[in-house]
Amino acid sequence: MAPHHVLKCCQRSLSWIPVIFINLVVGWSYYAYVVELCILTIPNNAEKISYLVVFHLFFIMFIWSYWKTICSRPANPSKEFCLPKVEKEQYEKEEHPDTQQEILKKVVVGLPVYTRTGTGAVRYCDRCLVIKPDRCHHCSTCDMCVLKMDHHCPWVNNCVGFSNYKFFVLFLAYSMLYCAFIAATVLQYFIKFWTNQLPDTHAKFHVLFLFFVAAMFFISILSLFSYHLWLVGKNRTTIEAFRAPVFRNGPDKNGFSLGFSRNMAEVFGDQKKYWIFRIVLHL
Repeated sequence: MAPHHVLKCCQRSLSWIPVIFINLVVGWSYYAYVVELCILTIPNNAEKISYLVVFHLFFIMFIWSYWKTICSRPANPSKEFCLPKVEKEQYEKEEHPDTQQEILKKVVVGLPVYTRTGTGAVRYCDRCLVIKPDRCHHCSTCDMCVLKMDHHCPWVNNCVGFSNYKFFVLFLAYSMLYCAFIAATVLQYFIKFWTNQLPDTHAKFHVLFLFFVAAMFFISILSLFSYHLWLVGKNRTTIEAFRAPVFRNGPDKNGFSLGFSRNMAEVFGDQKKYWIFRIVLHL
């Protein structure tokens, strides 16, 4: 059997396949739109230039937010959530779960932790050896505890959580606008190629396929973006939407909600005018 570190290395390499696929599709869409459509197919210069300017605005915002989502390292619990040396030794030596819980309860008294497991126990990660802060979960793929974990996304090869959730939502928004703009501007030329109003050149395949791909991705991303906007408005993560967080007085699906405006500000910041362009302005 191959050593564990070799298997881990192979797993990490394979996890980049979805990201490579997305970048290949985006790279092809750029070529098909800029070269095959705008440069080789559209005869009107004013239309060509206006399409290219708007296209590149959406393209830059889309690529920037996508790679910010990928490159933002997941936030981990701070050192204060690690067990002190004495309690850690006691916890590791103790074999009875009830006694272990008593040790954890003594430590958690001084910490800002309000959620519990479904059975009312203190949430503790035996792999990371930390008391889990509220909304923190262990990602088996990243092999770490992630603050305000939403989900692990294979398309960005990263955990979506506290450090990059804003970028993820903006990535969905900009990718949706990118696809919508392509589909809307390609449509008339799609119809002309389909009805043989334009000469049958190699651009035909790119234009026809570009419309289908953009429309397909737009529909799928629209549903995902709408769902995450709903989650932001409720101040919930995907995990909490499926399983309500448990507090000391029981489960409460609205336990973290602060009201719609404050919930939105939790992700995008206090200044509403910068919510959409925050990724570009980097404020």
